Amino acid sequence: MVALALVVVLGVVFRKLGASLVWYDEVASILLAWLTFYGAALAALHRAHIGFPKLVDGLAPHVRRPLILLGEAFVLMFFVVVAWAGWRVFGILGGETLVSLPWVPQRLAQSVIPIGAVLFIIAELVTLPEVWAGPLSSALGASEEPAGGDEAGDGGPERGEGEASGLGSPS
Repeated sequence: MVALALVVVLGVVFRKLGASLVWYDEVASILLAWLTFYGAALAALHRAHIGFPKLVDGLAPHVRRPLILLGEAFVLMFFVVVAWAGWRVFGILGGETLVSLPWVPQRLAQSVIPIGAVLFIIAELVTLPEVWAGPLSSALGASEEPAGGDEAGDGGPERGEGEASGLGSPS
């Protein structure tokens, strides 16, 4: 993002000085595409894409899990096709170069398509177990840490008691 901002600012400054850079527009477009693809893969790793997690998490496990598998299958199939198509583009491009920078191969600019798709697939697969486990397991996992001074095992109430049944305090 910093590189994109620098290229655009540099292009504007040079244009105002009357010496436009011929390459900045093409490079800025490529950097924006890279930012989009790699940012989407990072968002997938954090499960930050638009969805209906409250609706899906509220369903019973026997309904929620098949829906999760169906959704994941569609997403994974889509990005497998994107990765495959991106790889096919490499063969079509051959030895072509950027118009404004003839020493930069077009393959470098287009590499974001298959790489971004593979990163998205990896992110989906890495986070699938957490999504599969559902909201209760992540809430219980956080509540299993020992409470402030209860190491002595004095038989006091355990932290997180009642949370599995939905009776825990609201957060």
